[in-house]
Amino acid sequence: MTDTTAQLREDSRYEAVSSRDARFDGEFFFAVATTGIYCRPSCPAVTPKRANVRFYPSAAAAQGAGFRACRRCRPDAAPGSADWNVRADLVGRAMRLIGDGVVDREGVAGLADRLGYSARQVHRQLTQELGAGPVALARAQRAHTARILLQTTALPVTELAFASGFASVRQFNDTIRTVYARTPSALRAEAAASRNELRPTTGAPTGVPLRLAHRGPYAAREIFDFLARRAVPGVEEMTGAPGARRYRRTLRLPYGTGITEVREPAEGGRNRWLDCRLHLADLRDLATAVQRTRRLFDLDADPYAVADRLGTDPRLGPLVAARPGLRSPGAADGDELAVRAVLGQQVTVAAAVRLTGALVAAYGKPLTAPDGTLTHLFPEPGALAGAALDELGMPESRRRALRALATALADGAVRLDPGVDREATEQALLALPGIGPWTAGYVRMRALGDPDVFLPGDAGARHGLAALGAPPTAAGDWRPWRSYALHHLWNHAAKDD
Repeated sequence: MTDTTAQLREDSRYEAVSSRDARFDGEFFFAVATTGIYCRPSCPAVTPKRANVRFYPSAAAAQGAGFRACRRCRPDAAPGSADWNVRADLVGRAMRLIGDGVVDREGVAGLADRLGYSARQVHRQLTQELGAGPVALARAQRAHTARILLQTTALPVTELAFASGFASVRQFNDTIRTVYARTPSALRAEAAASRNELRPTTGAPTGVPLRLAHRGPYAAREIFDFLARRAVPGVEEMTGAPGARRYRRTLRLPYGTGITEVREPAEGGRNRWLDCRLHLADLRDLATAVQRTRRLFDLDADPYAVADRLGTDPRLGPLVAARPGLRSPGAADGDELAVRAVLGQQVTVAAAVRLTGALVAAYGKPLTAPDGTLTHLFPEPGALAGAALDELGMPESRRRALRALATALADGAVRLDPGVDREATEQALLALPGIGPWTAGYVRMRALGDPDVFLPGDAGARHGLAALGAPPTAAGDWRPWRSYALHHLWNHAAKDD
């Protein structure tokens, strides 16, 4: 990048800061040299002079440069960059894995091993693009997790430090002071005294309350409808009337089990977040549970970029205008999504839900105690690999496909974690008996969060295209957001039925 190009880019970013443009929250951060504070672009504070502003590609880079987080705009809680959903390169894959807590659990060596690169290469690439290496990026995430726990629980600081992923209480204290310019006790006291903050809870059953930020409009009704139609008994539940629903599901996490609970926002509301509550057996799983919930609800998407591309299409444009902020739901667990996709082959959604419910009842791990209608964790691949699966009443060919998939997932021949190579994973799925292009594409779209998948031969897509008078080749014009185009077609087809 030339000096002139870099200057133009920074000038554009300053314009975004001057206009407090929330579209860029999480895409970059700015710091003010005279105050020592860094912010998100939409910060409501008085716009600083251009000469005093510095720009950073990540919160970790701003922290590494010695700036502390703004108390007004909370830049550490900004939506994640939509780039990590789109990009399939090393940096994109690494960021998805860091968000899932891999560095905290497996270290930089574990991260590099999953990516298939050396630790040195991973560090160099991340530092070059984001101004911070994997350790610094993970540290920024730990600091954010610690702030949440300080302000929403009554955990003793010693327990909280280790629950946040820190190796020692001293490291925890030093990081909190560096990032927030406050002691842990001061952060907790400020939250308790503020009317606008969630107050610390005293009982474990209440869980950890959170606000999961997103950028731009959010079509909540459609994503809650999508999840409601596919809710598997025992693992998921949807309660309440449309407009005030509550989605809950069980989670299998690295250190224990959990339940995530997300409330549907009122239509027409202006909140830039979804209210969530996490019930965790081990609070070390907080950051991972947050990221998996965010992926399920597609909270790091950039609806402005999607609308800019799809909204200009003369056929798809009216659908985009009718449903601003339509999301492409991901998955809370990639292995689970793949098993459900195979069960759903060539049957209706309702039939797939019944089959999956039977699978959960027969092979799922029961919770220690039921929580509402939630009774089980979804079966692990190892429990299905050698199972007869007679309870499902499916043809042997389908059971054989399910066992082959479960075996490949259990032995690592197919991996569906956030950092895998999407193209290679799709080919590995297609090599398994009984898995065709639709199923592999559906897994790629939801389990791997690929925003650019159009499912070949999908009946809903064909119906939607026909209703628009668009040829089957039209989807090629909708790159790199074909997953979102597909959801628009599905919603349009459902409206016509």
